[in-house]
Amino acid sequence: MKKIIVLGAGMVGRAMAIDLSSNYIVTSVDLNKDNLDMLKRKKIKTICADLSSAEVIANLVKDNDFVVGAVPGFMGFETLRNVIKSGKDVVDISFFPEDAFELDRLAKKHKVTAVVDCGVAPGMSNLILGYHNKRMKVENFEFIVGGLPLIRVYPFQYKAPFSPVDVIEEYTRPARFMENGKIVVKPALSEPENYNFTEVGTLVGFNTDGLRTLLKTMKIPNMKEKTLRYPGYLELIKLIKDCGFFDTNEIEINGTKIRPIDFSSKILFPQWKLGEFEEEFTAMRILIEGTEKGKEKTYVYSLFDIYDSETETSSMARTTGYSATAVVNLILTDKFRRNGVNPPEYIGESEVCFNFIMNYLKKRKIYFEKNEII
Repeated sequence: MKKIIVLGAGMVGRAMAIDLSSNYIVTSVDLNKDNLDMLKRKKIKTICADLSSAEVIANLVKDNDFVVGAVPGFMGFETLRNVIKSGKDVVDISFFPEDAFELDRLAKKHKVTAVVDCGVAPGMSNLILGYHNKRMKVENFEFIVGGLPLIRVYPFQYKAPFSPVDVIEEYTRPARFMENGKIVVKPALSEPENYNFTEVGTLVGFNTDGLRTLLKTMKIPNMKEKTLRYPGYLELIKLIKDCGFFDTNEIEINGTKIRPIDFSSKILFPQWKLGEFEEEFTAMRILIEGTEKGKEKTYVYSLFDIYDSETETSSMARTTGYSATAVVNLILTDKFRRNGVNPPEYIGESEVCFNFIMNYLKKRKIYFEKNEII
């Protein structure tokens, strides 16, 4: 039986470890003992270790057949680099800000298949676009996505279903879009729009930097992405941001230097912490417009997934984590193999791979509803 090591035991990392443990020998690694304790009842081997050390990573992965990266975004790039240097195939969901293709040459040198941005969005959004882009001329691609609690608690009406550090990064990193064949940069949180979802009513979408690798891999003239939140949340976050609470430059208070973002994180994170059994949902809508076989065609994919009370697994952990574990199984069963750095859109080009992942998710009650408009 093959051995898999999961680096990071946060909410999504734990869900992946549990899912993979059905067919593989799984080890989970994290510096947070509380995260690891949640896995002990699942009979998964746990190791408490500092994953910021290249030497530690090399020693951890050497006796394993496959690596899954689930560390916070600020650690993701270097962690992935160290895994690749160890010559291990890897699927990563850390969504780091750096350009993953900077590691492409290294991955090819070590004959490593490295799949990055392998979650729900980015991830499934890329996979679905990759599938259709191979079969039609796409002119416009848009997607909106958000993970939110079912019960709205003021003032934020929000809980972080993944690393809260990465949430703030979404609000400060400039958003890149493709408009008329050119990359356009806009401020994060800009251009709000209302979207209606039957299950929860009106949500507000705003600009974030979610296209990522698609800006390099896809020659599509128009592409954009927006993040969804409950009404009222955007104004509150913009006020906090505009007042300087997300600034990274140090200020001095009574002789002590502190970064405003560090102070804000300490205040916000307890309020944003998702309860272990708290019900939440993932909502996503994907629009693909273009020409297929000489005819104008529009595809709309919709996802609305909620907390699974049977397995006590959050929706964001399910939709993000199981998208990644599907790809792990894809590689370990030799259905996909390409040395180098691979975003999900590369995988989606193959009908075999596309169908494998969709079926894998269906078996776990994650359904993407597809509609065609001719």
